[in-house]
Amino acid sequence: MFKPKYTVSPKLLQNVKRISVLVAELNYQPLAKVVLMDWEKKAREISAHASTSIEGNPLPLTDVREILKHRPEFIRDSEREVLNYNEALIELNTMVKESSFHFGLPLVLKIQKTVTQNLLSEHRSGVLRQEPVFVNDPRARITVYWPPDQADVSELMKQLFDFIERNKKILDPLILAGIFHKQFVVIHPFIDGNGRTIRLATKVLLAGMGLNTFNLFSFENYYNQNVTKYFATVGVRGNYYDIKNELDFTEWLEYFTDGIIDELLRVGEGLKKSAFSPADVLQPYHQNILNYIAEHEYITDKLYSQITDRAKATRNLDFNKLIALGKIVRLGKAKATMYKIK
Repeated sequence: MFKPKYTVSPKLLQNVKRISVLVAELNYQPLAKVVLMDWEKKAREISAHASTSIEGNPLPLTDVREILKHRPEFIRDSEREVLNYNEALIELNTMVKESSFHFGLPLVLKIQKTVTQNLLSEHRSGVLRQEPVFVNDPRARITVYWPPDQADVSELMKQLFDFIERNKKILDPLILAGIFHKQFVVIHPFIDGNGRTIRLATKVLLAGMGLNTFNLFSFENYYNQNVTKYFATVGVRGNYYDIKNELDFTEWLEYFTDGIIDELLRVGEGLKKSAFSPADVLQPYHQNILNYIAEHEYITDKLYSQITDRAKATRNLDFNKLIALGKIVRLGKAKATMYKIK
């Protein structure tokens, strides 16, 4: 039975709490549909670029955007990697929106088949590996990790999914998703496409537990900013059978949640700028209304007329704008109408 070793360190606990606050702030931020559609498109572009770049794809983000916009007639492998990843993003996002998926091995096999389509031979795509693999350090040109034997992969994956199912209502979703991500890398269940598959699978797992990172976010982008650190934190060294009982997930869980915070902050700031429009700007006369209420608790149109030279119809527009922006509320009717801070 799979029993990961980890500690809910002060840093990890703080990260989990902060993510909860940031998600709540984003959920309550009113956004126009056109803004959301634009950010969904950008998120797919960034994810497709970052996740393939992590694995060594040389295409810059500008090329990735062009490929996704205008599919080339003759497709190179580097371009196909991007197109496959984008296709998987779209398919999985649709599944999440329609709640038409079960998180299990068949879904992960489907993901790997999609990201490796026309890049691997048929007997290696969409199936667990049937041969040994090893992980090299590309710079040192030496083998640094020997994953479990192919004969043990199926049972190890079963234990991992059993762990997820048992703990869905026990562990915090972020901790559960982080554990899944690293243990998947440890097992290395496929001959190729492991990294792209696990990053997509982690998105699905988080979405199923309430944190949908498909629409606006790209935590792949955080990993791609420092690939060396990502591999050093999520990866392991040595022979699986020698180190399996000594693995500690704590450092990775801290890094994993750091990445989600970084992305939530990036998206949050970007959305604020995207949502900004002249209609949201408060003029000095709007601020005069707010200042008056702050000092006197309420204001009426008659009182407002005494501190401004704006016409009655224009004063009504001022009040309505502050109401629309959620700054004040209207109380009473006719001559008894007053306005207070919401």
